Amino acid sequence: MQAFLEYVVKGLVDRPDAVAITPVERQGVTIYELRLHPMDAGKIIGRDGATIQAIRSLLQVGSLRKGLRCSVELVEEAPRPR
Repeated sequence: MQAFLEYVVKGLVDRPDAVAITPVERQGVTIYELRLHPMDAGKIIGRDGATIQAIRSLLQVGSLRKGLRCSVELVEEAPRPR
C-alpha cells in the first residue's frame, strides 16, 4: 500500500524528491504519515480537502481488498526557529 500511496502523491506534487511516507501501527491500523515540501501541501489537500479525501478513499478500498486497515495523515513540519 505504501508503494501505491507514494506513486499517487509523487505524481501530484512539484517536488517529488521531498515526499516521505512513514508507516506507523496504531491499534491494528497502519497509519501512513505523509511528509512533503510545505509548498506542495495545498496540492495534496485540494479544494475543501477533496484531494486528500480521495487519496484516503483509494487507500481504504485497496487495503480492504488485501484484508488490511490503513489510513493516511498529512504531517506538517513546524518551521524551524531562526
